[in-house]
Amino acid sequence: MATFSYIAYDGNGKKKKGFVTAASEKLARKEVKKLNLKPHSLKESNKKAYKIKIKDKDLSIATRQLATLLEANLSINDALKITADQINNKSLSEIFYVLREDIIQGKRLANSMTKYPKVFSKTYISLVSAGDSSGNLSSIFNDLAEYLESSLQTRQKILSALTYPIILLAFSVIVIIGLISFVLPTVIDQFIRSGAELPLLTSILLSISNNIILICSILFFFVVLFVITYKNYIKKTDNHIAAHLRFLRIPLFGKFFLYTQLERYTKTMSLLLVSGLNLDKAMQDAQVVVTNKYLSNILIEIQNNVVEGKDFALSIQRYSIFPNIYKQLISSGYRSGNLSKMFLKTSNYLNSEIESKRSIFLSLLDPLVIIFMGGFIMLVVLAILIPIMQMNTLALGWKIKIKIKIMALV
Repeated sequence: MATFSYIAYDGNGKKKKGFVTAASEKLARKEVKKLNLKPHSLKESNKKAYKIKIKDKDLSIATRQLATLLEANLSINDALKITADQINNKSLSEIFYVLREDIIQGKRLANSMTKYPKVFSKTYISLVSAGDSSGNLSSIFNDLAEYLESSLQTRQKILSALTYPIILLAFSVIVIIGLISFVLPTVIDQFIRSGAELPLLTSILLSISNNIILICSILFFFVVLFVITYKNYIKKTDNHIAAHLRFLRIPLFGKFFLYTQLERYTKTMSLLLVSGLNLDKAMQDAQVVVTNKYLSNILIEIQNNVVEGKDFALSIQRYSIFPNIYKQLISSGYRSGNLSKMFLKTSNYLNSEIESKRSIFLSLLDPLVIIFMGGFIMLVVLAILIPIMQMNTLALGWKIKIKIKIMALV
């Protein structure tokens, strides 16, 4: 199916613009005629629906605007049109026009969104489908907007916190390369000509300076080799799961990434359950946000247990990968019949833990970068100063010997 933009005229001769989806231009003209319009021109979109990708920020803004318009009791048709008219992103504007045209033709909003898998996630579509069925789209879009905005805020916090260390690290690397490549060889060249033996530290850094291109090439080769080897290794599902399990077992960082994955999953589960989805369907759709294959595999097993009629709480208790407090909170919510709210509380708890660990890590990152790069620069400076000091010592020694000989002759 392709997307066509059209210009047509209604019965009163008024110009109309919009979008339709069809397999060919001929069928697109028929779709326009079904709208009681006389087609004037059609133009096929250059982008295929399944290839279109939109920035999360643009989708978040559009979702918030839709939620606001729907809360003002506008119809979904009008809300989509107003949002499409005001969006700066042309691709997303085109998508919203197509969604509106599909709704006018009697199609479901969620079904139309499935044409754009790189724009609307399965979770997004599931929530819209549930809201459409329950007649509560305004609440669903409001929840989606908050969910997307929260994700963006977290990402922006990390980027802003990492900006200073990255700039510092980049500047330090440039300084070190400049010292090793230009300053060190120039200073040491005079020392080499004197025939004196170079200190060990100076010899090592000078060797690095002389072979820096070769060293960088070797490092790049090993990085590429590692990436290729890893990609080939994880082609097998068992290897992929095993690799992600090892990733979660990395000291300090493994637990942080586990909490991040679980927080995203529990937040999504809360939204899906509140929208009215069954537990097994909600678990199926929420698994999309989990990128760790080992954790995703466990969640699939738990979902299968729920489908088979087994106890959800007991299924969670079986796996040691989940933190004890996570098991207790989810189990108590399941037993009390208040699972959606408990998923939300668990998500808030995990988010606070993540923020605490992230703050500690980022607060330690700045001084660690300074200490590491300062230490490396100190080594370079020492490699330059030690030979100079040795030359001064040798020169002083020769002066003393000459004075002794002069005194002896006198």
